[in-house]
Amino acid sequence: MRDRKILFVTGAASGIGREVARYFCERGWFAGLTDVNEAGLAETAAMIGEENCWTHPLDVTDRDAWTRVIEAFSQRTEGRMHLLFNNAGIGQGGRFEEMDPADIDKLVAINFTGVMNGTQAAFDLLKASPGACILNTSSASGIYGSAGLSVYSATKFAVRGLTEAWDIEFASHNIRVRSLMPGFIDTGILSAVGEDSNQTGKERLQAAGIEVSPVSMIGPAAWDAVHGNAVHTPVNKMARQLMFAARFFPGRVRKRMGLLNGLDEAAED
Repeated sequence: MRDRKILFVTGAASGIGREVARYFCERGWFAGLTDVNEAGLAETAAMIGEENCWTHPLDVTDRDAWTRVIEAFSQRTEGRMHLLFNNAGIGQGGRFEEMDPADIDKLVAINFTGVMNGTQAAFDLLKASPGACILNTSSASGIYGSAGLSVYSATKFAVRGLTEAWDIEFASHNIRVRSLMPGFIDTGILSAVGEDSNQTGKERLQAAGIEVSPVSMIGPAAWDAVHGNAVHTPVNKMARQLMFAARFFPGRVRKRMGLLNGLDEAAED
């Protein structure tokens, strides 16, 4: 174990978390895999190989659970963690005035507070591991506010802000902080069929001419983010274009977002 680098992944039961764990383990890392979905965790572990990972159920909103899980993981890795991947998140959209307050609270608790919980719980392990890094999953929705996804977008803006602040704040501990900012990625979040449509989220996006990228591009992007100097890594062409346009042509971005929201409304009516 001493000759291997260690990563800890939340939301590892599927999608982005699973793909990053798989990619890093193929390159010799050992992964701690956590999620509320224990069946999905078992599938990820089987894919990676039991000798390359450690699994444990974890609700990222539960601070006490974080303490217990990190303590158990520390014993397995001799007190080391070179990468904390704060990835667990959920997607929830809709017009803000129609959203259930409980759904709003859940979005904030998982997508934002969960990132802070994980970083506090793992901080001592990261400090004890030379060259450590925290990688947070933000989103292209954290580049410019997304109508119809306002609360989700706000949580991803918050993660972006934490990333920028922590990269400065934690430098004295030799801990780098980075974020992934993917556009739409072909994961389970896009597989659901809408209440008022027989199309999946992926099909609706593609029908509107919006790029949906394969999850396989996430592993290399995460690797580059962890080993590179950029604080934020946009993932796929859409995210890169949005980052550029939001900086230099914000009026165009606002107009484009309005058109997309109109398409969403038309699809829902």
